[in-house]
Amino acid sequence: MAEIQSLARGLKILELLAQAENGVSVTELAEELGVDKSSASRLIQTLATYGFAEQDPTSRRYRLGPQVVRLSRSLLTRMPLRDEAKPFLRQLVERTGECAHLAILAQGQALYVDQVESPASLRVTTGVGTLAPLHCTALGKCLLAFDNGIALPKELPSYTPRTITDPEVLRLHLEQTRRQGYAIDDEEYDFGVRCVAAPVFDYRGKVIGAIGISGPAGRMGLDRLPHYAQVVMDAARELSNRMSFRRS
Repeated sequence: MAEIQSLARGLKILELLAQAENGVSVTELAEELGVDKSSASRLIQTLATYGFAEQDPTSRRYRLGPQVVRLSRSLLTRMPLRDEAKPFLRQLVERTGECAHLAILAQGQALYVDQVESPASLRVTTGVGTLAPLHCTALGKCLLAFDNGIALPKELPSYTPRTITDPEVLRLHLEQTRRQGYAIDDEEYDFGVRCVAAPVFDYRGKVIGAIGISGPAGRMGLDRLPHYAQVVMDAARELSNRMSFRRS
């Protein structure tokens, strides 16, 4: 089926804006789309008119607009997994005292779709709608380890001195994750932060997300990780059961 070129370019722009931390200029858009600057300008201005993009008044670069956030929130509130997971996130906070998170796979990354914050004054929070790398987050490692359809990321950027950047080391690490049933982020994405996560399955036995907790490394000591892991795995197993999965 033939695509509508202007619509396809508009969608491509949204993808570019989502990937660019510092925004995108009209010149960069023109180069990426293979069009002249005038055409690129008209496309991005149309998106801005409808709220899907906005321009920084200082840098003149474009970023995603508020309409994208509104649509994302509308989508997230309609997710069955998110609805079913909420009581288990609360349960994790009650049992561990740390922030609890739920993530799914999206655009080759872990998309945080819900969280319940810890009552502690020092806590680790991640905004709903945030995308995080798979190779150095506990939630992301669960998605990588238990979904056979996901290939290892082509690039493994380093975020802290503990980040795994060697593909072979990551493969071995994921094998261990599958054996033990949970994943750990030991200050690999954010220095001073530890996370534990476990996979959530549907009725087909297919991983559909991951649930876990995050907290300051000083409070989530290495000696306590086995306890946290068991609590998280229990919650993930119960949530999987709620999603009509029975593991043999």
